[in-house]
Amino acid sequence: MAREGTLLALYSVHRRDLVNYAKRFTGDLGRAEDIVQEAWLRLEEASRKSSFHAPRSYLYSIVRNLAFDGSRRERREGLHVALGDFDTVAKTVAAAQPDAEQVLAHHEEIDQLRAALAELPERMRIAFEMHRFGDRKLREIAAFLGISVASAGLLVTEALEHCKERLNRS
Repeated sequence: MAREGTLLALYSVHRRDLVNYAKRFTGDLGRAEDIVQEAWLRLEEASRKSSFHAPRSYLYSIVRNLAFDGSRRERREGLHVALGDFDTVAKTVAAAQPDAEQVLAHHEEIDQLRAALAELPERMRIAFEMHRFGDRKLREIAAFLGISVASAGLLVTEALEHCKERLNRS
C-alpha cells in the first residue's frame, strides 16, 4: 500500500511533464493525456508483479513506447483509409514484411540499443529519445529539460556516440 502511494505521488508530481512529453511525440493533447493515463495503469500493474529501482524513468519509457505504438498504429490505419481496398493493403503489408533472419537480427540490435539507452543518464537518454525518436529540435529539448541549446546538442551527441560504440562492440 505504501508503494502504491509513492507511485501515485510520483504520477501526480510528474503528470503535467509526462503529458507534455507525450504531446511532443503525438502532437495532440488529448492523445497525450490518454497515453499518460494508460502509462499510469501499466506502471501500477507492473509494480504489483515486481519492483523497480527507477519508477520515474520506467514511467517515461512507458509513455514513449505507447506514443510510438500509437503512431505506428495510426500509420497502418492511414494506409487502410488511403488505399481503401483491403486486398491491395494486405498485399502491400505482406510484401513489406522481412524474413525471419532479418527479424532476428533486428531484434538483437534493438536489444543492444535498449541496453545502451538504459546505461545513459536520464537527462541524456530523454534528450536523445526526443531528438532521434520524437523528431524534436534541440531548442525544444533544451526548453523541456531547462538547459541551453548547446547543452541539449551535447547530450544528444554523447548519447549517439555511446549507442554507436555499444552497437559496434557486438
